[in-house]
Amino acid sequence: MRWLDHRQPVPASLRGAIIALGNFDGFHLGHQAVAGEAIRWAREQGRPAIVATFDPHPVRFFQPDTQPFRLTTLEQRQDLYLAAGATAMLVFHFDKMLASTPAQDFVGKLLHEHLGAAGVVTGEDFTFGKGRSGNRAVLERLGAAHGIEARAVAPVLDQAAPVSSSRVRDALQEGDPQQAARLLTRPFAIRGIVEHGDKRGREIGFPTANLSIESYLRPKFGVYAVTGKILSTGQELQGAANIGIRPQFTPAKELLEPHFFDFSGDLYGQEIEVSFHHFLRDEAKFNTLEALIEQIERDCDQARNLLSAAAP
Repeated sequence: MRWLDHRQPVPASLRGAIIALGNFDGFHLGHQAVAGEAIRWAREQGRPAIVATFDPHPVRFFQPDTQPFRLTTLEQRQDLYLAAGATAMLVFHFDKMLASTPAQDFVGKLLHEHLGAAGVVTGEDFTFGKGRSGNRAVLERLGAAHGIEARAVAPVLDQAAPVSSSRVRDALQEGDPQQAARLLTRPFAIRGIVEHGDKRGREIGFPTANLSIESYLRPKFGVYAVTGKILSTGQELQGAANIGIRPQFTPAKELLEPHFFDFSGDLYGQEIEVSFHHFLRDEAKFNTLEALIEQIERDCDQARNLLSAAAP
């Protein structure tokens, strides 16, 4: 699948596309409905289907000191959009120039002249342009002047409330990965390169694959039942993971530390993805190393049972 940068020329083969416009970070049920409409429409007309996203997130641009909140990386989004049936992912590089682009130029110069869009699909609450001056009605009016048809998709409801990235984040921060997974249609997952650590886990009999949390949202710190996937091979693993600051050890450092059951290979330098399935307990500091080891054994037993029960 092609990865397009809005600052670069668009290949001729991708002009005339139907574009799903939004941030689509978590690619939850609501995002999937917007992208799905664009993909269906494109297929009906024999056109390419492009799913757009913004990077950095506009919130990060306007509020650079805000706490990390991302649910996916661009690489994860590319995989999700491809699985949904998109032809390409378009990344709008959100900088001062894009932030100051008037709504009429966003449609006339970017969507029409530069991208050659034939149609766009958004959520009903989509806004764009300098000062968020553009909305659904403005997009329809400006688009029509340039031969671009605009469609809007109603919010997807779950338990009588719209599905949103905020609801996903709230569920994760409350330690409810199952609620988040229902809204996302898949478990929340952190992807990264396995780093060398201080080998504390190996010393106590529970080697871990250390991952930096980077710009991801911080779910509730604690211990989870997880699955892992080695991206180079596709091998899937089960395990228990601690995410947090490791209160038992110093210095404090935010890390994701999955311990995979029945695995003895070398993961250093490999890219893996860790999916969160069940919250087991809060992070805790133990009085002795023996007490920590006993608790980890209980965590692993509980994680095995939960993951085995959920396995097809």
